[in-house]
Amino acid sequence: MSRKIRMGMVGGGQGAFIGAVHRMAAALDGQIELVCGAFSSDAEKSLLSGKELYLSPNRIYANYQEMIEKERHMDADLRMDLVSIVTPNHVHFGPAKLAIQNGFHVICDKPLTYNLEEAYELQKLVKNADRIFALTHNYTGYPMVKQARQMVKLGDLGKIRKVVVEYPQGWLSTLLEASDQKQASWRTDPSRSGIAGAIGDIGTHAENLAEYITGLKISELCADISTLVSGRLLDDDGNVLLRFDNGARGILYASQISAGEENNLRIRVYGERGGLEWAQMEPNTLTVRWADRPVEVYRTGSYNLYPEASAHTRIPAGHPEGYLEAFANIYRNVAKCIQAKLDKAEVDPVFKDFPGIDDGVRGMEFIYKVIESGKSDQKWIALYPHPQP
Repeated sequence: MSRKIRMGMVGGGQGAFIGAVHRMAAALDGQIELVCGAFSSDAEKSLLSGKELYLSPNRIYANYQEMIEKERHMDADLRMDLVSIVTPNHVHFGPAKLAIQNGFHVICDKPLTYNLEEAYELQKLVKNADRIFALTHNYTGYPMVKQARQMVKLGDLGKIRKVVVEYPQGWLSTLLEASDQKQASWRTDPSRSGIAGAIGDIGTHAENLAEYITGLKISELCADISTLVSGRLLDDDGNVLLRFDNGARGILYASQISAGEENNLRIRVYGERGGLEWAQMEPNTLTVRWADRPVEVYRTGSYNLYPEASAHTRIPAGHPEGYLEAFANIYRNVAKCIQAKLDKAEVDPVFKDFPGIDDGVRGMEFIYKVIESGKSDQKWIALYPHPQP
């Protein structure tokens, strides 16, 4: 391959948080370059945002429809290969669908879509297209998460019996959206966020992490969902009991009103022979406790790691790798898969490891079933298996 993968971006303009994160992650390994974008629904703001990123004015677009249409008709040696979608939830489906229909690969922020119907339609489209679709459940990109996944997959812990996953934040402990704070405003707005608040925003990260590490599927759930800040329109706290398809039991807690918490995503997985613990705010450490021997502590970049963890580590042990690198692992893996397609070559299976369309649909089903259970007197709700669209 003699060139970088060319990327266009939808959203992520001036004042946005996550767009800059995606751009840094995409650029980290030198495999992807940003060549165009429709950075805002406001055409002037999109133009100003693109100029700040030193893009050519003729590659800065007023909207995603214009971007996809014009890029589609460009010469193959100029047009973008990949569309990165970093918009609020209600603007995921439109650009993702149009990009796939016009032959572009897609990386999309989570949750997958605004509603479940859109998720199923997009899943059908992706399944019938020879295009790569990735979802940025970025926590799966951490090396120690991949180490944990392999330990479970290879049976090191024995049969999994118990999963405890939690994601507390405190930033919405007050009615922050009343101050027009941008992130709070759209995440608590049903017209832009969808049917869920905290469960859709961070509960899906917890669900995805639990299923990713264990390789299990949540089969049933029982949810207690609350809106504890007066005047808020969507949930801000949730407690969910889980049953997994192998008989394991679990607890999931997602809250944005846990005052004083930052981004304290953590997971504990217990098997017949031992258990592991990983925390996002100390991501380079994986603690494993055994029933019959001393505690073991694994560190990013250290020895005795599985290849899947080592392949997603960039620097020697003791030099912290974190949030941006985890995001970058998804972008790097997608880039390698796109390069392999362009070269008609095989890619190392270790680089095929990134969340995809099915993970996105699982997340949307989880959101809907949690909200359904939270509103129902019939508390246990089946989640898996589900009817295929």
